Formats: sequence, C-alpha cells, structure tokens
Amino acid sequence: MTTTHETRAIDPAVLKQLRVRDDAGLARDPITDPEGGAPLRCCLRHSEAGERIVLVSYAPLRRWAAETGAEPGPYDECGPVFIHAQECLGQTSGPGYPEELHGARRVLRAYSAHGHILSGTLTETPKERAAEVDSALRDLFADPAVALVHVRAVEFGCFMVEIRRR
Repeated sequence: MTTTHETRAIDPAVLKQLRVRDDAGLARDPITDPEGGAPLRCCLRHSEAGERIVLVSYAPLRRWAAETGAEPGPYDECGPVFIHAQECLGQTSGPGYPEELHGARRVLRAYSAHGHILSGTLTETPKERAAEVDSALRDLFADPAVALVHVRAVEFGCFMVEIRRR
C-alpha cells in the first residue's frame, strides 16, 4: 500500500527561531534534563538524562498557515514542546509514525487546507501494534479534504508531530 502522508519534525530553521524567541514571544532558559524521557519535537525521540533541552511555546498550525496562506482563525493554538537547547541532527521527515512516540494516548487531529479541524481520532497504540497508527492515518488521509494531521498528547494536549499529505 502506498503511503499518502509524511511525518515531519519541527523544521530546523523554525527550531533556530524558537531557541531565541518562542511563538509566545519569550526567550526560554534551557535546562539539563535530570531523568530523560521528555518527548523531543526536534528529532522525534525521547530525551536522555543529562541532555540540554528547553520547553518552548510553539504554534504549529500558525507556522503551517504562514507557509500555505491558510487562515486557521480560532484553531490557531500555541502550546509547550520540548526541543534540544542546541541544534541536533534529528529527523526532519519520513514515512510512518515515529516508533518512539507510540505507547501513550494520542489524538490524531485532521485539518483542512483552510486550517480548520475536520475530525479527530483517539489512539493508544503500544510499540508492538505500531502499524495501527499508520492505518488510522491512512483512514484520515482517505478524505481528500484532509491536508494535514497533528498528533497531540491526550493528557496535556501537547503537540507531538505534524503529518502532511504527500
């Protein structure tokens, strides 16, 4: 089956901006992660103990809308994401949902080309059933009106990753 979508970490040029001033307009201070386990949106993996990370405000739909000319209106959200404090060699895009992000409850939120929410799917998929997330994504992208999907953590509402139609 052909993949209809592409997973994207936060673009390196955007990460550079966020490290200086985040989407809430603030400069954030990095910390040394004492335990590890923070979901990093720059490289789509969890942090390791001792890594320098920073929690910044990020507006993924606003950033996408600026690229595409969409007007998300009230769907424009700004929320917390963890990134490395310094440039990393992280993943920028690829097929399939990142394996390290499996295992917790997520909502797959589908947006139109105008930046409006079309639908959502709740998933809790352990790593051993990882293909189920890709199946849910294929189902969402089967609707031609879906331009992109944001994956968010259920408990905190945090943005995890963006998935775009190919």
